Amino acid sequence: MKTSARNQLPGQIKAVKHGPVSSEITLQLANGVELVASITEESCRELGLAEGGMATALIKAGSIIVATDLHPMKLSARNQFHGIITQVERGAVNSIVGIDIGGGLTLTAGITMHSAETLDLHPGQRATAVFKAGSVILGVLA
Repeated sequence: MKTSARNQLPGQIKAVKHGPVSSEITLQLANGVELVASITEESCRELGLAEGGMATALIKAGSIIVATDLHPMKLSARNQFHGIITQVERGAVNSIVGIDIGGGLTLTAGITMHSAETLDLHPGQRATAVFKAGSVILGVLA
């Protein structure tokens, strides 16, 4: 699958919670961590999503927030992946930040230069990638 989304995380569907308008899909990634997606019920049916099946989560880099010290803060965002920063590519306006979340999986976040500087981001630093379930697009093999 080729897309412009930097983050493409395949996983097995662990749970599907159907609602009248939207469905909540829980994927178990290769590293054992769970990712939650919220999609329309219509899309869930059209994609044939069911427990035990496979799907790929797509998350645009700009939808990911990077935090360096969340605790004891609690957030409403369902997806919070703790890891280690592997790269910080600084641009004129934005920065690209890679976070190793274990099991050979990396999330890439696109954040402002101001945020990268304020957080003093650097490789080897612990960080958390945060994104809402509604920011996840699911894909399946056709």
